[in-house]
Amino acid sequence: MDEIRFDGRVAVVTGAGGGLGRAHALLLASRGAKVLVNDLGGTVAGVGGDDTAADRVVAEVRAAGGEALANHDSVADPEGARRLVAAALDAWGRVDVLINNAGILRDKSLAKMEPADFAAVVAVHLLGSAYCSQAVLNPMQAQGYGRIVMTTSAAGLYGNFGQTNYGAAKLGVVGLMNSLKIEGQKYGIKVNTVAPVALTRMTEGLPVSSALGEATPERVAAAVAWLASEACTLSGEVVAAGAGYFARVQLVESLGVHLPPAEITPEAVAASWPRIADMAGARPFASAAEALMGAFMRRGA
Repeated sequence: MDEIRFDGRVAVVTGAGGGLGRAHALLLASRGAKVLVNDLGGTVAGVGGDDTAADRVVAEVRAAGGEALANHDSVADPEGARRLVAAALDAWGRVDVLINNAGILRDKSLAKMEPADFAAVVAVHLLGSAYCSQAVLNPMQAQGYGRIVMTTSAAGLYGNFGQTNYGAAKLGVVGLMNSLKIEGQKYGIKVNTVAPVALTRMTEGLPVSSALGEATPERVAAAVAWLASEACTLSGEVVAAGAGYFARVQLVESLGVHLPPAEITPEAVAASWPRIADMAGARPFASAAEALMGAFMRRGA
């Protein structure tokens, strides 16, 4: 196929001062995009700030002949999200791509977690993705084109000990995508999600980090660049990516059972569980309305 390019496109990448975000920003810039590099420059736990993180990536882009601008606002602040999008609009007059990548970790079992640590992680991952997406919608709608890429995680899709805050936020962005894909459809806005596996400062302390040697951020960025491109006309997809592995991830529903009104009891549900749980013929749905209609149609069948 033709080379995927971003000439004339403007991309905003959050949390792009290192790791995955840096890889996304550098690849998009190398393919012709003008890139706003957003990073607060805080610790993995989201404490403090350092402008040099984003500035270094901008310098890398410029040294390679690309065009980039640094921004140091927090995506967890709705005003910060609006400012970072406004900075791209002021500099280049449009925003074509938003990659919601910024994130922090404050791992601890829920029984021992402070409420503030739960709220902080949700604020960056989920609310930050919502705030930045909201900020780009009007310009994307006006130009009739846009690509938004969310970032989820295996911890959100499948769970992980000590990451209830992170997991809740990461599955939350999938729900955000599922509704936003419908709202953006008539405006040419495609919304997809990447589930990355990569060795970054957020994963280097995890027990599995020793197995992530080949899982470089650059190997995830290839999938993100495709999802962010005009060549990708899909919307509402979750793509797992890491170390050269790419897979489609879906939420699916079994065919289920329909109990007669007189038999709808807790005991009947328990007795029917083997049939309810049978995933043969399981299917995804494009919307809540489709799922609801599917349930009623299966009842008729």
